[in-house]
Amino acid sequence: MNQCANSSLTDPRIALSRLPSAAYKTVCETDDDLDLALSQICKALGWSTDSRNLLGQVIPEGARVLIKPNFVLHENEGADGMEPMITHPSLIRVVVEIVRQTQAAEILVGDAPVQRCDFAELLRVTGLNQWADELIKVEPRFKGIKDFRRTTCVMQDGVRFADENKIAVDEFVLFDLGSESLLEPVSNPDNHFRVTCYDPRLMAKTHAPGRHQYLVARDVMEADVVINLPKLKTHKKAGITCALKNLIGINGNKEYLPHHRVGGSQNSGDCYPGADVTKRLLEYTLDRQNMAASEATTKIWNGVAKNLTRVLQLTGDKIGVEGSWSGNDTIWRTCLDLNRILLYGDVSGRLADEPMRKVLHIADAIVAGQGDGPLAPKSLPLAMIFASSNGAAMDFVGAQLLGYDPQRLPVVREAFGIFPWPVVSFTQDAVNLLIDGEAVKPEAICQLNPLIESIIYPSGWRDAALFKPPGG
Repeated sequence: MNQCANSSLTDPRIALSRLPSAAYKTVCETDDDLDLALSQICKALGWSTDSRNLLGQVIPEGARVLIKPNFVLHENEGADGMEPMITHPSLIRVVVEIVRQTQAAEILVGDAPVQRCDFAELLRVTGLNQWADELIKVEPRFKGIKDFRRTTCVMQDGVRFADENKIAVDEFVLFDLGSESLLEPVSNPDNHFRVTCYDPRLMAKTHAPGRHQYLVARDVMEADVVINLPKLKTHKKAGITCALKNLIGINGNKEYLPHHRVGGSQNSGDCYPGADVTKRLLEYTLDRQNMAASEATTKIWNGVAKNLTRVLQLTGDKIGVEGSWSGNDTIWRTCLDLNRILLYGDVSGRLADEPMRKVLHIADAIVAGQGDGPLAPKSLPLAMIFASSNGAAMDFVGAQLLGYDPQRLPVVREAFGIFPWPVVSFTQDAVNLLIDGEAVKPEAICQLNPLIESIIYPSGWRDAALFKPPGG
């Protein structure tokens, strides 16, 4: 165990630094403003040994370091570009350079974006491919950028074409949290967990009463220090994606990740509020599409699903059937299970009594994301980064920067709960935000964002906003 690992539970401090502008540097430019901001943060949190070794206190000699960005997808499905979508490559590059100044033995960047992400294209459009190739030549400790997905796919006319088992299963560690999973209280034998565009029969094998399995990249479990680099965004299913939600990307197969439960809130599901005959028919249709044995059958069911979706759109529905609302009572459980595994998991697939590795979180909020995140976010220029040793504290602050009431975001509220292998050992009242080394009162966090009253939220999360959002 890393001697500093326990601070991932006990340190309530978050350090925030504001940059002169919400502008990123290109791959060819040095980013003095970002360097300075990170230097201020590391000093405030006590991570530095000196100005040349900003992480010297938290990365011991010989440590294996994993850097976990938020890659998501190779293109923004909305009108904006990549800046509000992914962890910006400039932050990834700077953090790698900071780690290089320590005595770390190995440095790896890795993530598991959504299955239809073209990983090579993502690296190309961000310039990370050329940067990584050049760095590998001069820095033997740097092991490149790794795609943790075992399955990728492309979608054509509603048909999913998958490439399975791209990475050997022995490069992953299987965890079964069983009855200790946070999903256990909402489990039943009726196979009701779902994840979009995936055969529910596969998820039934990994999540059922008394069985809750996750398949985590071995590179993650073998790391002594994990540096989590989320992009601060609104999120259709979780409300927010920041430190806690970003850890979905340490899991290799989608069928291990329950995102919602089939049905409406009036019939034991959490896909949508209430009960709706058309939505129930659409759910049934999507299941048939995802279980179809042939391309022809898939296309038939896809056509039915499109027609039912049009019917819903004509009624003005904006939530759909994928758990994209504040009543989603599933996704936060999956997220926190993975946070527990990251903190306490070992390479044998067991959870230890004490944290096994140090986890640091540094959030990219230079350009944050608003609207229909995570796949179609609009730019929200905040010109800031913030960091902490604790993911729950990070998201408590991140939620307020996005204008949310943290108590209305299950992934934030429940992170402070009491359960085996907790992710935090202090209460929300103890969270301590530092700006330039000075503590800021919690009620002043919202004042840091001058755009807070005009933020665009996913339709299903407007009721979680502190201020009445535009049009809602």
